[in-house]
Amino acid sequence: MPADAPIAREAVVVPRKPQDGPLNLVGLTREQLRAALIAAGTPEDKAKMRVAQIWQWIYQKGVRDFAAMTNLAKSYRAELAEKFVIEVPEVVSRRISADGTRKYLVRVGGGHEVEIVYIPEEGRGTLCISSQIGCTLTCSFCHTGTQMLVRNLTAAEIVGQVMVARDDLGEWPEPGRAPKNETRLISNVVLMGMGEPLYNFDNVRDAMKIVMDGEGISLSRRRITLSTSGVVPEIARTAREIGCMLAVSFHATTDELRDRLVPINRKWNIEKLLDALRQYPKLSNSERITFEYVMLKDVNDSDEDARRLVKLIAGIPAKINLIPFNEWPGAPYQRSDWERIEAFADIIYKAGYASPIRTPRGEDIMAACGQLKSATERARKSRREIEAEAGMG
Repeated sequence: MPADAPIAREAVVVPRKPQDGPLNLVGLTREQLRAALIAAGTPEDKAKMRVAQIWQWIYQKGVRDFAAMTNLAKSYRAELAEKFVIEVPEVVSRRISADGTRKYLVRVGGGHEVEIVYIPEEGRGTLCISSQIGCTLTCSFCHTGTQMLVRNLTAAEIVGQVMVARDDLGEWPEPGRAPKNETRLISNVVLMGMGEPLYNFDNVRDAMKIVMDGEGISLSRRRITLSTSGVVPEIARTAREIGCMLAVSFHATTDELRDRLVPINRKWNIEKLLDALRQYPKLSNSERITFEYVMLKDVNDSDEDARRLVKLIAGIPAKINLIPFNEWPGAPYQRSDWERIEAFADIIYKAGYASPIRTPRGEDIMAACGQLKSATERARKSRREIEAEAGMG
């Protein structure tokens, strides 16, 4: 290409507004927001400034009413209110566990519902958000996986989950005051709720760019963890276009068992997955990969499994999160005994890997890992049906 050749720019696609209403500004990238404002009549030479102003009102201050955007002219605020809205998912219910965990059931477009979980800890708070309504993966130990996929969530519905939780926790700055300086209540976001994030890549990427933007919600990429079951072709793309921390739902050390527990393994087996993971820390500048390993009694919790796991991940900067199985009605598995989990963890630790055992949180409100499943989309399956799908029949 000649040195003076023009650089091709990717066209910015602005989401179409619904036929019966104005366009929601939540979830638009900066480029999309700029294009939307220009299309609505904002002069091009002022669009960049308007984007910055509106962006800060929405994502730094949590404002949903254009009339409250006091550094914009009244006439311009009125124009915005005619053509746009600032909307987040509707909270249907909120439950608080005895341990302080909060579970929100929220309603999104089409009347569908998804769940969000907030886990408070000393000096930090983790928000677990969803990327799809339902799930296609049918992991046999996961309650969410027994719910059929309805559709992908939009970028607005994904970033809107973070905004809903900040509303409830009172984390936005008070009007007329500088942003809060104290320890953030939501210090970490994990894409570990309903759905497979890498099957909804574009919307997840755009939502996380908004969450990471320094003039808005402003969470570091190292404070965001995307959990995948192993969509191998999208792993390198995640490193390049998002660059967040990566967690992998691993759960087994042989293809035969992982085919049953995590059926996506039949498409991209352990060898292909590990090959992709070995490149991720280099591409994304991430420190290490988290391997999630649910502890299932007499299924994947032997000393032999632990030693095999250590050999498989050799050469990958990693830690292994051991997750005591969170039982749910009709589950075809049981939680490993605590002594067995500790013995498993000890083998991994002696091999030089961090092996924290995750403390189950929110079990009394079905908010623990693998238990999420929206009330309106429950598939009424018997134990026999679930075991048959898991290949246990």
